[in-house]
Amino acid sequence: MENSITFLGTGTSTGVPMIGCHCSVCSSTDPRDKRMRTSAYIRYNGLRLLIDCGPDFRTQALSNGIEDLDAILFTHQHKDHTGGLDDVRALNYINQKPTTIYCEERVLSGLKMEYSYAFTDHPYPGVPKFDIHIIDENPFEISGQRIIPIRAMHYKLPILGYRIGNLCYLTDANYLADEEIEKLQGLEVMVLSAVRRGKHISHFSLEEAVALGLRISARKTFITHLSHQMAEDDKNIKGTHADLSAEMPPGIFIAYDGLKVSF
Repeated sequence: MENSITFLGTGTSTGVPMIGCHCSVCSSTDPRDKRMRTSAYIRYNGLRLLIDCGPDFRTQALSNGIEDLDAILFTHQHKDHTGGLDDVRALNYINQKPTTIYCEERVLSGLKMEYSYAFTDHPYPGVPKFDIHIIDENPFEISGQRIIPIRAMHYKLPILGYRIGNLCYLTDANYLADEEIEKLQGLEVMVLSAVRRGKHISHFSLEEAVALGLRISARKTFITHLSHQMAEDDKNIKGTHADLSAEMPPGIFIAYDGLKVSF
């Protein structure tokens, strides 16, 4: 089977449309503008990897035929990236094994608070079961396949992106050091997040993500984690998938839920 990434969700923490909003993006009838919380499913040399497990995981798994995982790789501990972890109970039951997780120590601390019932000495029958591996910035292997963590900053929170073969997935960042960019040479596919137009305290803006994508120079760069704020209706600035796609320079693309890309 070919190596591929499927974008399970490409929206920011509120998703798109946002509850109660009637802006031009939230009102769009284009299915590419219906964005669940950000997550990705990667097939790599036989591995089935999930990056982040947000609140929409159950729907994402059912929609994309995900019935087993070799591992979940967490980027950080924020709720929109961890809020669906209880739903791996179904995979535990169907496949009769715990779900393998790779994450930093600070992420594990967050999971223990959020899912305290799964970490007790005498857990209730049916709680999710995990096989947790603590990682840091050093490369590690899953079933003999090398994964390279990429350190980035999400405001003041250190987070991880992941280089997997000729793919790199990096979301929720607003700073990437030069030495980390050096690890991203020769990519087929680069995934970067951009939450809105204009400066943001903890995310790359659309303009910053495009500039970084051009600097990294992967064959294809995809923008994810988009919010409805790509549009500024009062200034007649448009922000739907079609509008944004028309703005992108060669090699830069706007991701959408369900998009599958080979690498």
